[in-house]
Amino acid sequence: METTENSISGDDSARPWQSYNTVYTNAKAGMEGVDKEKVQRVVYEMSKGSKYFQNEERKEAYMKQKVDSMKAQLAKLTPQDLSHHQTISDKRIVELEAARDLSRIWLHVDMDAFYAAVETLSNPSLKDKPMAVGGMSMIWTANYEARKFGVRAAMPGFIARKLCPELIFVPTDFKKYTYYSDLTRKVYEKYDPNFLAASLDEAYLDITNYCNDKGMTSGEVAEELRESVHKETGLTCSAGVAPNRLLAKVCSDINKPNGQFVLPNERVAVVTFISSLPIRKIGGIGKVTENILNGVFGITTCEEMLQKRSFISALFSRSSADFFLSVGLGIGRTDTPEVTQRKSMSNERTFSPTEDETLIHQKLVDLSENLSSDLNKEGLCGRTLTLKLKTTCFEVRTRAVTLPNSICSSEDILKHATKLLKAELPVSLRLIGLRMSHFNEGVAVDAKQKTLSNFIVTESNIHNNTSAIDIRDPSESCNSANTPQIPDLEAETSGSFDVKDTVVNDESIMSSINTKQAMFWLNDYECSVCGTELPPSFVEERQEHFDFHLAQSLQDEEKSSNRNPILKPKQRLIEKDEMRQSGPRKKQKASPSEGLCNKFHRRSRNHRHQCFCKYWCKILDRQICSVDRVGQTSKCAVDAALNNLHYISTILNIN
Repeated sequence: METTENSISGDDSARPWQSYNTVYTNAKAGMEGVDKEKVQRVVYEMSKGSKYFQNEERKEAYMKQKVDSMKAQLAKLTPQDLSHHQTISDKRIVELEAARDLSRIWLHVDMDAFYAAVETLSNPSLKDKPMAVGGMSMIWTANYEARKFGVRAAMPGFIARKLCPELIFVPTDFKKYTYYSDLTRKVYEKYDPNFLAASLDEAYLDITNYCNDKGMTSGEVAEELRESVHKETGLTCSAGVAPNRLLAKVCSDINKPNGQFVLPNERVAVVTFISSLPIRKIGGIGKVTENILNGVFGITTCEEMLQKRSFISALFSRSSADFFLSVGLGIGRTDTPEVTQRKSMSNERTFSPTEDETLIHQKLVDLSENLSSDLNKEGLCGRTLTLKLKTTCFEVRTRAVTLPNSICSSEDILKHATKLLKAELPVSLRLIGLRMSHFNEGVAVDAKQKTLSNFIVTESNIHNNTSAIDIRDPSESCNSANTPQIPDLEAETSGSFDVKDTVVNDESIMSSINTKQAMFWLNDYECSVCGTELPPSFVEERQEHFDFHLAQSLQDEEKSSNRNPILKPKQRLIEKDEMRQSGPRKKQKASPSEGLCNKFHRRSRNHRHQCFCKYWCKILDRQICSVDRVGQTSKCAVDAALNNLHYISTILNIN
């Protein structure tokens, strides 16, 4: 016995590819006679040491960890626990059986090697030759001659070339594929006007009414449909007929290519068909789920899901357990889904790994144009743009921005996508994608809803609100009429504080005082102070430029005021009275904002921020003192002023 185990262990170490299973090693239609071990060995040897190989090892380790964790949970289940979950799953099976619907006839049609067939139709010289659509980086699909060598979709071209040295590569042409897809859909509409298009090359049709109206069997309708598609396009397709969509998709893959399979609408036939079916044949069960079901429970066929239903009910969520039980019973959706509002629209492209920023930007330009074209076709505009990146190490990153207004033009999409990409550069990429969501649904955005943009001074605010920006000394005289009043928070029923109104009032102080120097953009292009030219599109740069001049002005005024302090008459009288007083002088109480101001001074990164901080501290001091003069000082008022100071420091990025 030990000798046998050692022999098996020795074979595993000598043939590491046997345990290396990827999407490339899974069989598709037309790959039944392929030497699977040879394909595994070639894929292993060609991938070993690559970034993809390392990523697969990480995923394999994570999967093993998850399987071990679920095994540990399974070992902790007591007989009472299993009995409880057995009762729950039995009850659920009765409910699912009661909902079984055998009255509908669903047909799933799948074009045979669609992209490759279209290219062969356009270039008949490719017929009977191993050919793949794609390139050395990735294959979109392969014809049936190439599949005999183990070549399949989603496989890197250099591995496919190793498996089949005579393989011919043809570049993709999605305009051509879309054209032929539209031709097939015109045929589908004759049998079911509400057919469901799953992709360019497959669709689901409810042919119940057509069979009843024409007095035809489901097999006859499937045959007629396939002939119509071939007559209209010159392409072949395969069809599967079953009582629900889940089984119809499985059936369409049985007699590929250019064939069909009909599963009768009888419970016995369905249960018999599904019992011995491998779980990987079911749509929705991929590599990860297959490994978990097999590694934890030893499940390989759909029938075993029912046999081990108590374990499934114990370790999976209600929705997942229901799905597995439905698969074991051969129950799927039979209703026609209602047309719903599209939630998002995306576009992505895979390419050879590159760090060239020019090439990456060009890919982004192409994606922006494609996404804009797709949005315009359906009359959609979105507010949330998401950038998807896949690095050379197969790490997936996403960045998103939600805009105040909906966009759909390629220029706007590219503008915001470029900003998102800039935050990730430099980076080596192999995939870029763009997704638009939060579409306009005909409902206007509430104009009263405030966003962060309401509290930030932008170039548009500057031109719309004032003809010029006043740069002056905040320490100059300020009449009580111009002093902003802090809202009485105790009188507010909501207990909220409108920061925006306070900020606007503070700005009114600036415009109410005599202007020392006005700054604006001559001809919307040239700075009136220094003559620097900045285009209107440089919004952030213009704001920085304005900040610089304001800080410089505050600094100059502060120096001049320190050299020549001018006291007003009232201030002189106060000083004389203080000099006449005898005894120790009382220590003057510090301003509520002084501590924060000093803190911000220490932590600010440049003098411009210090000037801004000091300026806003003075304004807030006036607010508190003004309220104090009329006897309305309260903790709420002081807290409101300090909160405003915190808000201003956030705007200035003082960390």
